[in-house]
Amino acid sequence: MADLSQKDWTKQLDKDNNSVVLDVRTQDEVEEGVIPNAIHIDIYQGQGFIDELEKLDKTKSYYVYCKSGGRSGQACAIMNQLGFNNAYNLKGGFMEWQGDVAQL
Repeated sequence: MADLSQKDWTKQLDKDNNSVVLDVRTQDEVEEGVIPNAIHIDIYQGQGFIDELEKLDKTKSYYVYCKSGGRSGQACAIMNQLGFNNAYNLKGGFMEWQGDVAQL
């Protein structure tokens, strides 16, 4: 797992042809906006979250985010325990990403 700044996360994601963006926020948070092309699995599903992760291709790179970076960091740690080799946490989460996009 690696914690990446918004700039590094986006830069690495743009160059990665084997990537998946994973949103681990709640459904209510997702309704406030998403990073394009993200798949959504709510980390608060507990065992359901782990069950959904187990369905994913572990050979891909996962760029994980939540609202502020805490839950996505936990998700990356869980993913590493499950055998995912490339899970990248967006430090600052969606709030930081959204703020940076607004400045463009």
